Amino acid sequence: MKAYSNVGAEPFAPGQSLAARFEQMAKVQPDALALTWNGHSLSYGQLNARANRLASHLRGQGVTAETLVGIHLDRSFDLIVAILATLKAGGAYLPLDLACPDDRLRFQVQDAAAPIILTDSTRAHRFAGIAANVISLDQASGELAAASDANLRDHAQPDALAYVIYTSGSTGQPKGCLVMQENVRRLFGVTEPLFHFGSGDVWTLFHSSAFDFSVWEIFGALLYGGRLVIVPYEVSRSATDFHALLVRESVTVLNQTPSAFRQLIHADALAAQPLRDLRYVIFGGEALEFQSLRPWFDRHGETHPQLVNMYGITETTVHVTHQPITRAQLDSGGSNIGRPLADLRVYLVDEHGQRVPAGEVGEMWVGGAGVARGYLNRPDLTAQRFIANPFETGDPGWLYTSGDLARERPDGTLDYLGRRDHQVKIRGFRIELSEIESVLARHDAVRECAVLARAENGADPRLVAYVVAHAGAAPTVEALRTHLAQSMPGYMVPAAFVFLPAFPLTLNGKLDRAALPAPGTDRAHLAAAFTAPHSEMENVLARLWKSTLRRDLVGIDDNFFDIGGDSLLLTALHRDLERELRRTLPITDLFQFPTIRQLAAHLGAVPEGGGAADRIAARAQRQRSVLARGRAA
Repeated sequence: MKAYSNVGAEPFAPGQSLAARFEQMAKVQPDALALTWNGHSLSYGQLNARANRLASHLRGQGVTAETLVGIHLDRSFDLIVAILATLKAGGAYLPLDLACPDDRLRFQVQDAAAPIILTDSTRAHRFAGIAANVISLDQASGELAAASDANLRDHAQPDALAYVIYTSGSTGQPKGCLVMQENVRRLFGVTEPLFHFGSGDVWTLFHSSAFDFSVWEIFGALLYGGRLVIVPYEVSRSATDFHALLVRESVTVLNQTPSAFRQLIHADALAAQPLRDLRYVIFGGEALEFQSLRPWFDRHGETHPQLVNMYGITETTVHVTHQPITRAQLDSGGSNIGRPLADLRVYLVDEHGQRVPAGEVGEMWVGGAGVARGYLNRPDLTAQRFIANPFETGDPGWLYTSGDLARERPDGTLDYLGRRDHQVKIRGFRIELSEIESVLARHDAVRECAVLARAENGADPRLVAYVVAHAGAAPTVEALRTHLAQSMPGYMVPAAFVFLPAFPLTLNGKLDRAALPAPGTDRAHLAAAFTAPHSEMENVLARLWKSTLRRDLVGIDDNFFDIGGDSLLLTALHRDLERELRRTLPITDLFQFPTIRQLAAHLGAVPEGGGAADRIAARAQRQRSVLARGRAA
């Protein structure tokens, strides 16, 4: 492991804005690398100057405190510049995920009433007809180059907004969470003694800017003078490529959802070069099954790197608890999320709002400096979920009623036990099952529906939709997936559909969710007729697909995503396919050719060798053409 330097990691000043803290780092070390992306880099001085030029332009467009600036950009230097510039101008950023369908994207922009959208010329058309000033950064480059690169004055106050992130909502529409500057600043102040982040650290931006884990990644690097490696989307989908990036960039701080890390564990076991520079792997976004870490501990031990489990929610600013993981905990059962951060408190309460004793299950109500302001334009929901603290006297502050269940262990740490309601986390994304049900029920052929998150045979949880169709209707899986994909991102579209003549009911006449059957392994309700594989390549692909998707029968015209595939399963298929064929295959090929017939034809047409330059050029072209489709998966 390389020597670690902590130069430049000065204490956070009380009330210091995020922009001022970044500018402090840029002043201390202007020549130090701030960003790396696709072989290019920006120093702190260069990044600060670029952000200042855009911030000056935004000020000229009327951006000030509480002004929301929508950001709809790919993972690149421009994304980070846009976030910093918005904060420097005093505004708050509104990340707009590239994977959002048009309807959901337009709802967020109109609901937030964001007067300015920062995007590029290839995506500007998505905001046609919306009352906002849409700025394409690539087309405005000349004007921005002429703007001042000096630091602006009058940064945002501690109680000003820093960002608004939309999360799934039970009414069928997402809701925007209002997170303040001070919420974020104190997050890093309170965690500094736990991690000692500094200028010697190298972080990755692995997650979407619309997922609050990215707040931890971006500012964990830039507020401490560290380097942020922006991970291209296609690399984030391939555990092998991502592992190679971690080695190549000497990454020291890695943040992962447990689902993504399970893929990385496998890639690490096969890799020739170990991850020598990692100091921390920090988990968040979903429940962590400690047993899944055993192969990692067998390979790396328990301190180099240190694995840390952190429970958190958007409404409490990324992280709530902290738990270093040891080998001894692997057999302890449960998902131990540790203790609250020093400036937060977690109360476990029953259905009547009364605190439960240690050892009993209760809902987590979170109080302290991380609690957000509430929901944008939703005073009713804000009043319901953000309440005055009834357990403290004096100035008790606010509590967020999380809906998450936990139990206190004898040692005072907490075990996470899942959701109280129908909200789940899939691949790190928080999802209201009722939102999916609301949209699915709008399909003309659907009479009743329900959606569950199921984990079968130790596999990762996946969404399963249960449908009772109207008499005479025969909806196909493809039709229902298409209907859902028009209104919600790919991670919210169920991986499997089960069609039933009627739903099972409890004695009280309610839907008996526990009695809903596991998805079958047949091809029922698919539009594509079954065609058996006939060539050697098609038979190999069919065997791998059946193993990956846990299906008994797969036709060569079945679409991988229509029969239960998602991007994580595609990563596993890609790994097995390269091993079986003993050749390198861009993962984007699997997005571009999603049926066995298409992929087999492509593999037969592409020679295994060829010049390196030709392979790189072909791969780049494929990535550009299928990237949008890949995000939706």
